[in-house]
Amino acid sequence: MRTILTALGLSTGFILLAACGGREPAPEPETETETSSPAEAQGDNGASSAIADEAAAVPEANWSSARKFGVGTSFEAYLDGAFSDEAETGPVSKVWFSLTQDRITEVMWGLIHQAQIREIDFSVYRADGTLIPVESRNVTWAADEDGELLAPEFLFTTQGENDEYRLMHSVLTDPDRQTLLIRTRLLTELEGAELVMSVDTGLANTVTGDAGRADGEVLMASDGDAVLSVLASRPFVRTGATTRAALDEDALAGFDSSAAEGNVVLLASIDTSENDTSIAIGFGDSVEAATREAEGSIAVPFSDHSAKYRAEWSRYLDTLEHLPAIAEQSLDGGQLAHASAIVLKVMEDKTHAGALIASLSFPWGETADASVQQTGYKAVWPRDFFQVASAFLAMGDEETALTAFRYLPRVQVREDTPGNKGVTGWFLQKTHVDGTIEWVAVQQDQTAMPILLGYKLWQAGVIEDAEMAGHWENMLKPAADFLIEGGRPDILWNNEFVARLGYTQQDRWEEQTGWSPSTMAAVISGLVVAGELADAFDGDGAGDPYRAAADDLESRLESLTFTTDGALRPGDYYIRVSQSDDPNDKTPLGDNNGRKGLAKDRILDGGFLELVRYGVRDAMDPRIVATAAVYVNTRWDDNLRTAYLFDMPGMDEPARGFRRYGNDGYGEDGELGTHYHERGGANTPGQRGRVWPFLTGEYGHFMIDVAKADGVEPTRVRELYLASMEAFANDGLMLPEQVWDGVGPNPFGYTIGEGTDSATPLAWAHAEYIKLLRSLSDGEVWDRYDVVYERYGARAAEDSAAQPE
Repeated sequence: MRTILTALGLSTGFILLAACGGREPAPEPETETETSSPAEAQGDNGASSAIADEAAAVPEANWSSARKFGVGTSFEAYLDGAFSDEAETGPVSKVWFSLTQDRITEVMWGLIHQAQIREIDFSVYRADGTLIPVESRNVTWAADEDGELLAPEFLFTTQGENDEYRLMHSVLTDPDRQTLLIRTRLLTELEGAELVMSVDTGLANTVTGDAGRADGEVLMASDGDAVLSVLASRPFVRTGATTRAALDEDALAGFDSSAAEGNVVLLASIDTSENDTSIAIGFGDSVEAATREAEGSIAVPFSDHSAKYRAEWSRYLDTLEHLPAIAEQSLDGGQLAHASAIVLKVMEDKTHAGALIASLSFPWGETADASVQQTGYKAVWPRDFFQVASAFLAMGDEETALTAFRYLPRVQVREDTPGNKGVTGWFLQKTHVDGTIEWVAVQQDQTAMPILLGYKLWQAGVIEDAEMAGHWENMLKPAADFLIEGGRPDILWNNEFVARLGYTQQDRWEEQTGWSPSTMAAVISGLVVAGELADAFDGDGAGDPYRAAADDLESRLESLTFTTDGALRPGDYYIRVSQSDDPNDKTPLGDNNGRKGLAKDRILDGGFLELVRYGVRDAMDPRIVATAAVYVNTRWDDNLRTAYLFDMPGMDEPARGFRRYGNDGYGEDGELGTHYHERGGANTPGQRGRVWPFLTGEYGHFMIDVAKADGVEPTRVRELYLASMEAFANDGLMLPEQVWDGVGPNPFGYTIGEGTDSATPLAWAHAEYIKLLRSLSDGEVWDRYDVVYERYGARAAEDSAAQPE
């Protein structure tokens, strides 16, 4: 193996030490029934790639920052694979919250994507009515005496300017009610200081159409059958109901109004004469129901709620059989491992058990239009779903992994899928947790991944033969047949005939059509395991057509995706995607996210690593090694560069980070210094995708295989790639979608390696971290499919080993 590397001017040590060197396009606003247009869904942004007209307005109403430092909800146990009030955890609480470093942000109730509150903030005023500026803020997890995380209960600490006050909050949800709970304490020596809470409502998932009122000791707001009610353990000193626009003009004047409509903000002055005040925000489908929830919660001491909340989450963590062992691989004492386990479970809907979302956030929330209903990342993508479900299995949570797998038929295209008049078997691009369709492009990897997940659960003994036979017949066989046979989707805008196995309407970044190594890796692997399932449930030999199709695609992999004359020297590598059958013809890719498409041989991504991950190619395959050398090169110009080194606190060596691909435009504008889509919701040419932490985990997985092939312990994987992922987590132990790479203007004040406002936490990032820990613990890659490796990867490894020294 060293001979191959040396012949290429590399060594295992070089790859380990060399510089490590979308995600889905941010959704356009949609209503509960609208979907993206063909151009939006295909990522064809050419029509909007010019800078938006100066008169184009940023939405007057928007959501909050997506840079969360905490997300939380009550833990709920299943009963027969569903959430039920009869389960051991009692009544199901369907409330979720998120936090930035300085306030409570979106609060959801009902379905996980249904935001009901935009923000909750606390301010302290002097006796003369002047606001005391904030000097510092901090958010931490609740922890035991040993510092071990207990539950997604978060502690806010705010210090006023010149230490004029200290304000502390605890935030959680009532485990037995539809209530958000906040305990607050103000410490100050100022006479007459006033603590004011503002609740900026966003009922029914929009900030328009709300009606609010202050009625004595109770604050209320409603929008149709979405209602909230706010109570405190001691009567509020004074209350008000105003609008956001009025509040911006004069905050305290809002107390002069007791009713408001539109973008409503409820105000309350909190009694601070005693140490603690508890606040309950109840939700329901009527004023009576919401008030009943709040009253029931406020009648119980906050400490009792906290004790139950923590105990139920603690019991869940105790059920994770493999978590202790994999946490031992961490470099932070298991903090991020435990946080990741909790974060992944938080991002499951509680009406539709097993529905796993991508993130509890609206990307670039400050520019996400809140005047219309949209889900942002609080939705189901089968690709992200697959990553998270397999991470649950890696931790030892077989029940959630199985429940998630059983959920998948809801997002598969069937004869009875609303609006479908075309071929069936494929999995929808993006949906609400209840299956409501949003985006409908065919992504072949998203159709292969449920097959891979089902096979892994079956092989692990989580699904017994009798049940698996049904899943094979009703869900997985139709998916495998679609991959082989193709057909014409006819649903919403999509009626483009799918004719070629592996030639996908969209790659894993949902932006380009063509032959993509990452898509082909999933499709080849999915068909191989489909062959195993067919043999098991349809009889010996029934799997031959699936294996034959996989063999055919695998045999053409390099001829379709490996350039031997690339612009990135030395010129031999897997390209990101090709829309022709010749990877050397230098045809351009499509425009995306404001970026004009460049010749395909100039664009490289980490998708080739999926070939190694699943077992299609061995890590020491010369073509993989050659591509890795190009991928980690830090000398390309910043637009084409994928690999970055960051000096990060707590690391002796630079952190390793990767962009999705060269010429990526899914991020802040690197020329104007604006958020993504900030210019009136249109793309701009200077937009730049940043570094994605989970890509560091993907490369870390590759390096586990490299170390294994070289006969050494993967120590450097822990020291570099695992450590980098831990460094990318923020103070709330949330892993971002993207971190700041230092390129371009920075009006946002990001530090290098800090999460941007793209989306934090990203479930995929936490799942990748968990799986990297599991892979290090096992000494082999968790996502490897032995039947795939034995068929392809091992053969290539033998051919390489047979080459002369």
